[in-house]
Amino acid sequence: MLAGKLSKLVRAATYLAAIWTLSAGIGHAQSDKVIVEWDHQTGGNEPSNLQAAVARFEQANSGTKVESSHVLNDPYKAKLKIAFGASQPPCVFDTWGGGGLREYVKSGQVADLTPFLKQNQAFADRFLPTSWTAVTTDGKIYGIPEENIAVAVVFYNKALFQKYRLSPPTTWPELMNVVKVFNAHGVAPFALANKNKWTGSMYYMYLVDRLGGPGVFQRAATGAAGGSFADPVFVEAGKYIQDLVKAGAFAPGYNGLDYDIGGSRRLLYSGRAAMELMGTWEASTIRKENPSFYQNLDFFPFPSIPGGKGDPRDVVGTVGDSFLSISSQCQDKAAAFRLIQTLTDDDAMKGRVADDRIPPIKNVALTDPLMKRVQALIEQAPSVQLWYDQELTPRLGERHKDLAQALFGLSITPEAAAQQMQEAAKSGTH
Repeated sequence: MLAGKLSKLVRAATYLAAIWTLSAGIGHAQSDKVIVEWDHQTGGNEPSNLQAAVARFEQANSGTKVESSHVLNDPYKAKLKIAFGASQPPCVFDTWGGGGLREYVKSGQVADLTPFLKQNQAFADRFLPTSWTAVTTDGKIYGIPEENIAVAVVFYNKALFQKYRLSPPTTWPELMNVVKVFNAHGVAPFALANKNKWTGSMYYMYLVDRLGGPGVFQRAATGAAGGSFADPVFVEAGKYIQDLVKAGAFAPGYNGLDYDIGGSRRLLYSGRAAMELMGTWEASTIRKENPSFYQNLDFFPFPSIPGGKGDPRDVVGTVGDSFLSISSQCQDKAAAFRLIQTLTDDDAMKGRVADDRIPPIKNVALTDPLMKRVQALIEQAPSVQLWYDQELTPRLGERHKDLAQALFGLSITPEAAAQQMQEAAKSGTH
């Protein structure tokens, strides 16, 4: 009887193991007849746009199927990390480029796409030259720009500016005067939902650029001679942030508000806040979420700082926003590249334009006046600084966000924040 029970237990365990193995393999590149594609495109019409591209690919590649998965940002990062750690990555996947992608590249888990691009030169030439920066390592390209040109700008409520006879500020002293005027009338100058941390980081990145130019961060991030996150420019940027906080520039509770559930946008819609520093994707979100408010929306570039070394035309953001890559374990990389070509073909790019995005390709025809101004802003920018939390390694990027949030909370001095960031860099977390 005992032997019979043991036999049943063994069979049950074997069955469960088989189910686990099968489920673990679902969604991974184990067959040349199935291409597994993962991305973090869950907003607007992009999931349906991508699915339409998949349908075109399957029709043109008989016998090959695509299994797509669209996952929200943070869960997507965790899912991708687990998949690569278990050596069961998807065949095609997207990232934000920069340090996160380089981590996988350095561990040999991402295919070099340079040969495919050379064989398909006309396809490669469609993209803006600056879009390759975030996915290039040692002269080799590991991702295809996919989604959007997105830079941080200051969105503002035109009616409130008109009501208080204010003009969009172009310099820091002018901005501080705008802050003073709105506070005097009981309106929060800025809406900020900084529970997410990267939202407040935008201020810090722009201040570093305006004060010292793009080279200060690049030298610190790469460990070049003379580069340090304890550079006086980083300290000064922290002081400017805390000057804003002490001047009452942000609606109360900003470090606890959640951007993902619209914490900052609700302040704009209600008129309780006048401005928001955010990526240009915010315009598309507002247009869908609150069309009437969109008619009252405008933006201006981040102001210059008198005496600063940075060019006021510089922008912080990304030319691509998302980048499609192929895992080294993918069995049919040629088919995977054809899928990427379809996901970024002319029809797919037209779908992105229709969804109020600016795809990272040449000669994009836009009709919305606001988005055309965004396009002009990017075209004239001498420097496009990739978001710090994407340019840096994941661990160092998280440290940066933690310290930036602490600066907004006045729980750390600018000197201590800069020094702790440099210590994290020196400890090998980058």
